[in-house]
Amino acid sequence: SGVAWNESQHCRLLVPEQLQLCRRHLEVMPSIVRAARRTQELCQQSFADMRWNCSSIQRAPSFGPDLLTGTREAAFVHALAAAAVAQGIARSCASGELPLCSCGPGPSEPPAPGSRWGGCGDNLSHGLQLGAAFTDGSARAGTGSTPGLRAVNRHNGAVGRAVLSDSLDTRCKCHGVSGSCSVKTCWKGLPDLGEIASDLKSRYLAALKVTHRLMGPRKQLIPKEGDARPVSEMDLVYLINSPDYCTPNPQLGSLGTQDRPCNRSSVGSDSCDLLCCGRGYNTYTEEVQERCHCRYRWCCSVVCRRCRRSLERHVCK
Repeated sequence: SGVAWNESQHCRLLVPEQLQLCRRHLEVMPSIVRAARRTQELCQQSFADMRWNCSSIQRAPSFGPDLLTGTREAAFVHALAAAAVAQGIARSCASGELPLCSCGPGPSEPPAPGSRWGGCGDNLSHGLQLGAAFTDGSARAGTGSTPGLRAVNRHNGAVGRAVLSDSLDTRCKCHGVSGSCSVKTCWKGLPDLGEIASDLKSRYLAALKVTHRLMGPRKQLIPKEGDARPVSEMDLVYLINSPDYCTPNPQLGSLGTQDRPCNRSSVGSDSCDLLCCGRGYNTYTEEVQERCHCRYRWCCSVVCRRCRRSLERHVCK
């Protein structure tokens, strides 16, 4: 994203379904690249303390089976990427970065008492429209992908955009003499993508296993288990069960958890018991240097000593 996108040099790197969009909207590609990088960053943050820690996303676009076979993990990544692209475009419109769009339309409802609509809201509608065209193009692509996998990817992308849409809220800025808030100017804005990732992580944990089956005149995604609740527009869905990610298995996209740091005092997913899959862990002691005995010196600096202390590290066998 640090260079201007060139139609012949860069667009041809995309899948055919995205190629025409890239050629027509070269100016939006830096926003999409930033969204892809933010997706990588947030996915790894969201799963840092779990057996599957999203490290495989760094191999993009050469994904492994964990992100290509309709797993629960792939559902999260597709949803987050779709939300990130839509949000990136919506904010680029509002910032004036994109010449073919600008601020979002003003809200139809009346403002709250003592406030007025103004400012420049994120252009969610443009972000959703253009973002869907780009990410759904990716979901339709893939050599050997089945209709069921493509349907699951499109559904999960739509969930990401729906969560983003629901997050649009009112932001206000105060105006008045001596910092008073006699008048507030308000607009509609989107939150940081970290909030969306947190919401999608909850949906990942409650995702439904589905099958792509003919229901009436067309195929639909329906729960694999007969007693499961019906699939809603806000449910993340997946086709196959994930491995336990405990041991390396390239065929399943599992990297294993050997040599992963763990927390001996935790009872959560980052605990040495869960993260090491019962194999145990090794404990290492290392010396670290840190600032200590800091004091304020007049005027105007803080002076500290350097202290050494021993730190225990626990690593999965």
